[in-house]
Amino acid sequence: MNLRQLLRQHLGPYRNRLLLVVVLQAVQTAASLILPTLNADIIDKGVLRDDDGFILTTGAVMLGFSIVQIVFGAAAVWFGAQVAMGFGRDIRGALFHTVTGYSAREVGRFGAPSLITRLTNDVQQVQILLVTVCTMMITAPMMLTFGVIMAVREDVGLSIVLVFAIPIAIAILSQVVIRMVPAFQRMQIRVDRVNSVLREQITGMRVVRAFVREPEEVARFEQANDELTDTALRAGRLMAFMFPSINAIINISVIGVLWIGAGRIDDGDMQLGSLIAYISYLAQILIAVVMVTFMTSMVPRAAVAADRIVEVLDTPSSVVAPSNPVTVTPERGTLEMRNVGFSYAGADKAVLSDVSFRVEAGQTTAIIGSTGSGKTTLVNLVPRLFDVSDGAVLIDGVDVRELDLDLLWGKIGYVSQKSYLFSGTVASNLRFGRPDATDDELWEALDVAQAADFVRAMPDELDSEIKQGGSNVSGGQRQRLAIARALVVKPEIYVFDDSFSALDLSTDARLRAALAPHTVDSALLIVAQRVSTIADADQILVLDDGRIIGRGTHDELIADCPTYAEIVESQQGAGAVS
Repeated sequence: MNLRQLLRQHLGPYRNRLLLVVVLQAVQTAASLILPTLNADIIDKGVLRDDDGFILTTGAVMLGFSIVQIVFGAAAVWFGAQVAMGFGRDIRGALFHTVTGYSAREVGRFGAPSLITRLTNDVQQVQILLVTVCTMMITAPMMLTFGVIMAVREDVGLSIVLVFAIPIAIAILSQVVIRMVPAFQRMQIRVDRVNSVLREQITGMRVVRAFVREPEEVARFEQANDELTDTALRAGRLMAFMFPSINAIINISVIGVLWIGAGRIDDGDMQLGSLIAYISYLAQILIAVVMVTFMTSMVPRAAVAADRIVEVLDTPSSVVAPSNPVTVTPERGTLEMRNVGFSYAGADKAVLSDVSFRVEAGQTTAIIGSTGSGKTTLVNLVPRLFDVSDGAVLIDGVDVRELDLDLLWGKIGYVSQKSYLFSGTVASNLRFGRPDATDDELWEALDVAQAADFVRAMPDELDSEIKQGGSNVSGGQRQRLAIARALVVKPEIYVFDDSFSALDLSTDARLRAALAPHTVDSALLIVAQRVSTIADADQILVLDDGRIIGRGTHDELIADCPTYAEIVESQQGAGAVS
């Protein structure tokens, strides 16, 4: 069972505190079990015999045990909560470490909404269960076991009630729990669905409004929300049935004890105090059953959450660090692909096939092609966002799968197709890949990226606030800041994945002109849609259906590659080629 596995693996550091919780709960339970016997003595030996001294003395002892019960119970809850909170922190940390090590393949398999739910809601479910275990589950078995012993010690004849009450309660509990497991499994899936729909709608809010799709999107969210609500109501109805059933058993059992006990007192086989003590023990026993019931009702949902957590923890990244990483490379600033092929998991057709080229330091290689030709997939292989299915990608003469990961990523300045900025300041975003960069180096990178003017116009310049995702700057500004972030690193290899698409032609031209002297010792790999962006490249690759169908300079391809000539002609008609 994954829940047991998860608890066993991650509760090791808290073993001593768990042992302390057990001791504290044992003392607290023992104190609570002694109280009914003392109360019986007060009635039988004090009240009925009119012995005030005995009443006061025994009452003082009861007060002492009550204080012990309160103090030790509170301490048990305190340390139990510490264990549960620490456990939750550790699981979230382990999940975060695992997820951040995933390649794009694993992230796509689980989906971002599901991963977020597993890191938050699923961990919380297991955490709540652990809090309940530390505060209830340790007490309940002790109270149930010793409560039965103490009750039988008071009067064996009344124990016929326990023989019927406890099995009936367990039978009802078992049937409810069996039905709750699939309900909770569906609930977690429904939570994922609601998160997914909501995330899509918030991210694509402008598209929804532009196409007047609000009614349809509202209906889609309502459907997902209704499915979650229906599942939650089903689980809630099962839980709602459980507790009244247990309460009914308790009340019927008390009636049974009073009915049988009255006759035994009348026959002189039992004292009044023992009857009252027995009722107290009966209540404690059945309350223990209620506690186990409450606890057990939480186990199915926590078990489902644990399954989902363990699924992530047990899924290794398809991009793994080499066992004997190479830390010294024979070349500098070179990128080579040798007969590279790539297929997505479960795909019928390869995205890339037999792709080979080499980029030397100081050279620029550009890639152009129609949408879906595999351009972005190809450049994603360079920083190992994916690993090749066939062939090899070499950086500085070494297969990227053999390079130390930190060394590999330190050699590459990657600007993705969709530029992303983190919440913070302009400076914190620019220093993301190189924390020790000076302000002068930041301004130099901003000048090259044609971003210095608008940064200087900001209220606090480099210290100006950037909101999550760069939502407070325009798309073009966000793209230029992302380019500047890569320039600050001063890598050996620059990878620009359609990173100039949000720039106007004049800004694009100025940026490329400023970029040339800044990257004279680096290899450049540029993916672009506009011919004007790549016309001056040393080598242009024309990609179609995952294969290179043209290779050469701008002029050579116009003469020899019909596909490239068609692209140039179409963009000349649109005024996009300078």
